[in-house]
Amino acid sequence: MHTSMKATAPTTPRKVRQSQSAAERIRQILEDEIAGGVFAPGARLEELELAERFGVSRTPVREALRMLSTSNLIELKQRKGAIVAALSTDRLIELFEAMSELEGVCGRLAARRITDAELAGLRKQHELCGEAESLASDSIDANAYYEANAVFHALIYAACHNEYLAHEAAQLRRRLQPYRRLQLRMKGRIAESFAEHEAIVNAIAAGEEELVAHLLREHVSVQGGRFTDWLASVNAVYGEAAA
Repeated sequence: MHTSMKATAPTTPRKVRQSQSAAERIRQILEDEIAGGVFAPGARLEELELAERFGVSRTPVREALRMLSTSNLIELKQRKGAIVAALSTDRLIELFEAMSELEGVCGRLAARRITDAELAGLRKQHELCGEAESLASDSIDANAYYEANAVFHALIYAACHNEYLAHEAAQLRRRLQPYRRLQLRMKGRIAESFAEHEAIVNAIAAGEEELVAHLLREHVSVQGGRFTDWLASVNAVYGEAAA
């Protein structure tokens, strides 16, 4: 007498690749939404809801959340699930300080290494920022300026011709994106930002390395009265998340 056992089909490499592909797609979308403020700090991400939204099983969703946790965008907590990471005020100050220094280094190198074509592209993007600045009368227009502004800074990173620095600056900028958007919603900040861009472009074109570094550090940092106003905006939107 023998017992018949039902064999379990092994997971094929194709299924593994499909699962990985789905997880990466979900991770990218959620990362963009977290960075864009769709999910505020402290928001809970439900596996079942996400699986239904993306039309997949919970396995790729779980993997996507794991990947987001390794980049510190979310926290995986027992009995609470996935929570969008909240930054304390002290942590925010530290990250903005690091961001301003990274921007300064990228700008200094860009002043030495930028090509004519890259400078022309930076000038063109500055013009696009100006167009967005002239329309910035509400939050939607502020977002349009933010997007143009992000490209402006990305062009400076690229012009430094140091892939490691450019990558680190871009990653940190992305981590701070929800909070940087709030900077531009402060009264008069978009006009100030555009004027600062003008000085930065001129300094890069003139090859003034230390001036560029100084201008970019000042451009990114939040300090003095501006810091107080910005922190009030953060707390108004995110409550205790950044307190």
